[in-house]
Amino acid sequence: MMELLSDPQVWILLLTLSTIEIVLGIDNLVFISIAVSKLPPERREFARKFGIAVACITRIALLLTLAWLAGLTHDLFVLFGHGISVRDLVLILGGVFLLVKGALEIREMVGGDDHEDAGNPAAKAAVSFGGVIAQIAVIDIVFSLDSVIAAVGMAGDYVPVMVAAILVAVTVMLLAARPLGQFIDANPTVKMLALAFIVLIGAYLLLEGFDVHIPKGYIYGSMGFSVLVEVLNLWAKRNARLRGEAM
Repeated sequence: MMELLSDPQVWILLLTLSTIEIVLGIDNLVFISIAVSKLPPERREFARKFGIAVACITRIALLLTLAWLAGLTHDLFVLFGHGISVRDLVLILGGVFLLVKGALEIREMVGGDDHEDAGNPAAKAAVSFGGVIAQIAVIDIVFSLDSVIAAVGMAGDYVPVMVAAILVAVTVMLLAARPLGQFIDANPTVKMLALAFIVLIGAYLLLEGFDVHIPKGYIYGSMGFSVLVEVLNLWAKRNARLRGEAM
């Protein structure tokens, strides 16, 4: 454990995974808000917090399951001259999922589609407290699948780091749900950047599944540089707004 804490790469990985979990978790907050709105007003806040806590447990369970499957390296069959194991299948299918999910989300953001309520199971008739919690748990699994797969692909054997990133993201969701959502809404390029990371990680997982190895340092370096550029953009945007208000 001390070796992990003293490794700078582990801290960079934790920061990256936590950021992805937080940014992509904003959509979960929208659906959670819709789900708890079916309850009486006096029970909504407790249901929101309890539901997020339950969702945290289900997300960690999903993470541990995928991490365990990714550790199975015995070949099941041969494809294109390469032995394919359960781990390879997880990486390949996860990579394809991330590529498709990221591309569709980017397309919707670029096209300006408003689909927050479309097909949302939580928008149906009122349900019991237990039903609301169950909906939140299921919704969180569905909408956190991309970030969990990304965590497994990026962190590899660093399961404690992945769990810590989820705990950080859930803590932020509990403490700063409203201001965080307002920040993402005011700066949609932050979500676009996270989705671009998802596409990048999807391509990385797909190549890894076919034994085409790319040093993770290249991935971390490109993502870190992109984050730095985004921070500078947000800083410049803020300064330009302040100058405009001063005129």
